[in-house]
Amino acid sequence: MPDRQKSAHRAWQRMLSGRRLDLIDPSPLDVEIDDIAHGLARVARWNGQTIGRNAFSVAQHTLVVDMIAAKTLPDIGASGRLAILLHDAPEYVIGDLISPFKELLGGNYKAIEARLLEAIHRRFGVPVPLASRLTAQIKAADTTAAYFEAIALAGFERTEAVRFFGQPNNIDPADLPLDPWPAALAERRYLKLFATIAAAVSKGG
Repeated sequence: MPDRQKSAHRAWQRMLSGRRLDLIDPSPLDVEIDDIAHGLARVARWNGQTIGRNAFSVAQHTLVVDMIAAKTLPDIGASGRLAILLHDAPEYVIGDLISPFKELLGGNYKAIEARLLEAIHRRFGVPVPLASRLTAQIKAADTTAAYFEAIALAGFERTEAVRFFGQPNNIDPADLPLDPWPAALAERRYLKLFATIAAAVSKGG
């Protein structure tokens, strides 16, 4: 596996938990939810090009996606919600690159992102690989969130948002928390939701 050859340069990041996560060959044993929540609460969506006193964090975005899924996918269950909560989790390590830049970077970035997500899924018992139907459902909820964020936060006109993200149905943006939270609040709310979902998963929900 030449793409996983060890480099002479440091290829790991030290987390606040003390874990050292190898970016080339990440181990589930080095993944901690506290590190994920802390990182995602400090990673800005839209490259920080959003209105408001605070950045709109990936952690807060994830909770918006969960709320949209709850409205559009009422039978998704706790396991599905756990996959939603973790769908952007690799960004606690590699940041949130805007989609156009991801396309320019191509395969190497996507391979690193996929390995990180696999390690995160294994750490928290999410099936690997994720079912294609669930992957599509998460993508749909994520795209709906992007539509509302684009208009409310990132300066998009409605017609432009529709062109890039489609027109969502049956979602009232007034029901979504689109006012950017401080990082500490986003972190606490992310962890609280994780604890609730993880408890439901352990009960077979």
